Amino acid sequence: MRPRGEHMTNVLAIVLPVFGLIAIGFAAAKLKLITERAGDGLADYVFALAVPALIFRTLSESKVPLTDSPWGYWVSYFAAAAVAWGIGMIFARRVFSRDARESVIHGFCSAQSNTVFLGIPLILQAYGDAGAVPLFLLLAVHLPLMMGAASIMIESADAGDAGFRFGPFIKTLATHPILLALFAGVLAQIVGVRAPESLKPILDGLSASASPVALVAMGLALSRYGFSADPKAATVSAVLKLMLHPLLVFVFAHFVFALDPVFTGVGVLFAALPSGINGYLLAVRYRTGERFASSAIAVSTALSVVTVAVWLVILGV
Repeated sequence: MRPRGEHMTNVLAIVLPVFGLIAIGFAAAKLKLITERAGDGLADYVFALAVPALIFRTLSESKVPLTDSPWGYWVSYFAAAAVAWGIGMIFARRVFSRDARESVIHGFCSAQSNTVFLGIPLILQAYGDAGAVPLFLLLAVHLPLMMGAASIMIESADAGDAGFRFGPFIKTLATHPILLALFAGVLAQIVGVRAPESLKPILDGLSASASPVALVAMGLALSRYGFSADPKAATVSAVLKLMLHPLLVFVFAHFVFALDPVFTGVGVLFAALPSGINGYLLAVRYRTGERFASSAIAVSTALSVVTVAVWLVILGV
């Protein structure tokens, strides 16, 4: 077990670069180097092109490793995520009086983890090669499943407000960039198709741009809304994300499914990550809950410097 001071140093080394990109966007807006509208444009680019490219590349090129307990592992994680998501939506509707569309953003931010920026380096640093298999099992399904569910729920809310017209609803889903990337990636993996080498640099470039461009766009949004634009709702979301979600994963993984300690630890750390940038992307895409999403991501990321270190100590990594 490593000293607590070293845990904090490691987590700070991972979190600070994330805030650096957010700060660049924030400063660029304050210095009027980039207009407020540019933030929405950047987010649209990430949502329509970069994230779909990332999803397709991840799914089409992935080879899910064999394990004796993938279903118990997945159920442990996503059952806990569903509880945090549901409670987040209940708070949004009944405590903060948000509409159905924005409540989805609240639930999503309470359950969706920052996997790329924090998850991969933190978990591999904590568990080394032993953590690669359980980490990959979550990475392979986390983003597509969570983004797909959120998109469908928001589209359903939109359809409901109009009296639910089934045809337009299906058409919207059939042309949704995230869902199209999800289906295409799964199909490519099943049939064994890979992107041609001539197109791979384009796919890699779009995928690589998703996270940094999104963080800069979030910094631009923070200049408009501020870190405390929606402090009460953001704090509730952060508590659900950083404390309830990993606690439930630990209960399910350790007590219900009796998973291997490494699988349990990776699942808990994955759940203990702060809200990911995709909550903000969804909010901007659907023009709902932008103030909340930007605050929730910033607050949870700031608090995670402490809470992730605490979970590392609890797990005895």
